[in-house]
Amino acid sequence: MSTWVRVDNIAAYEGQKVELRGWLARIRSSGKLHFMQVRDGSGIIQAVVTKAAIDEELFKQLKRLGTESALIVRGEVTKDERSKLGYEIQADEVEIVSEADGYPITPKEHGTDFLMEHRHLWLRSRRQHAVLRIRATIMKAMQDWLDDNGFLRVDTPILTPAACEGTTTLFETDYFEEKAYLSQSGQLYNEATAAAFGKVYTFGPTFRAEKSKTRRHLMEFWMCEPEMAFCDFQLNMEIQEQFLSYVVQTVLEKRAFELDVLERDVDKLAKVKAPFPRITYDEAVAKLKEKGVDFEDGNDFGGTDETLLSEDYDCPIFVTHFPTAIKAFYMKPDPNNPERVLGADVLAPEGYGEIIGGGERISDLELLEKRIAEHELPIESYQWYLDIRRYGTVPHSGFGIGLERTVSWICGLNHVRETVPFPRMLTRMYP
Repeated sequence: MSTWVRVDNIAAYEGQKVELRGWLARIRSSGKLHFMQVRDGSGIIQAVVTKAAIDEELFKQLKRLGTESALIVRGEVTKDERSKLGYEIQADEVEIVSEADGYPITPKEHGTDFLMEHRHLWLRSRRQHAVLRIRATIMKAMQDWLDDNGFLRVDTPILTPAACEGTTTLFETDYFEEKAYLSQSGQLYNEATAAAFGKVYTFGPTFRAEKSKTRRHLMEFWMCEPEMAFCDFQLNMEIQEQFLSYVVQTVLEKRAFELDVLERDVDKLAKVKAPFPRITYDEAVAKLKEKGVDFEDGNDFGGTDETLLSEDYDCPIFVTHFPTAIKAFYMKPDPNNPERVLGADVLAPEGYGEIIGGGERISDLELLEKRIAEHELPIESYQWYLDIRRYGTVPHSGFGIGLERTVSWICGLNHVRETVPFPRMLTRMYP
């Protein structure tokens, strides 16, 4: 009896008869031989079928079989030096589970709209496999580093009664005759759980109703958000650079094949090691003006600005001490200059823009109440958040890293839409 195996573990079964369950990627016939490329979700392997090995009618049927037909193939695993995988299957049994006819995604060039309309099928392609496998590795690496460094994962709500980043980008919904909002961030809740457990993180979907069509924006995206009690601004940045360096180096180690499929320049990724350069907001503004940008001091950076700032570096950089007026209400002002906050963004190199935002939070109750009022937020919705300052307040800091932008940068993609199985964009919510 043959053993059901997966392509990614095929090397362990050399010389043995195995069973492979998958789909037909393509078939090439040569007289009395069929060369079938069979994918099973973990990889693609060639199965060689001779006319003498199987029923004659079945041999004819295989030649007519359409792309993505489902198969069960049984045969011996043998070495094949010509294959990137290094192995193939000499098949002596083939079972057709279901036939597919007229598969719409073909080797010819397809437009982006067509591929997005057929995203549920486009996911089966080699390139998309590579991206989403790297995404999974990034997610695991993030969690591994945090778990190994004393952080506890504590999940936060998706439905919230109040804004975190600002009311203009909230998705509002009805919650039993009350207003509720899809979460922009788990950060406020993280501050509560950090006061309970010391070091925590949440990892899940977040939502921003930003009417943006840029290659860096999604309406629904995932964030990993660590938060730490007794942590100041400087320590927070050190943790970020150690964390991000580990993630990138883990992908280089574990996903070399996928990076090769994407033709990613891994030499650039190899340079991503702590510490990262640090420049202040004021220094960044001066750099932009030197590059001929008509930038108004006090504004936030746009995508083009971030690209210009990062082009002088071959690793991520911190931009620190943003104007208080353009940052969230909970950001702690710099004691030496209250017009600036103890916050920092991490800009990825190669023009990928901001991937991390973080900083030290206001720990003083009176100041936090004042900032909530200045931002015209409903104080009654934040009483629980203020309690964190009433009962055992301490210096605390944290950050959020956008998963999809990080995947886009590490994979070297042109658009963030390929980084998530089913992207939600301004003009697309299908499929």
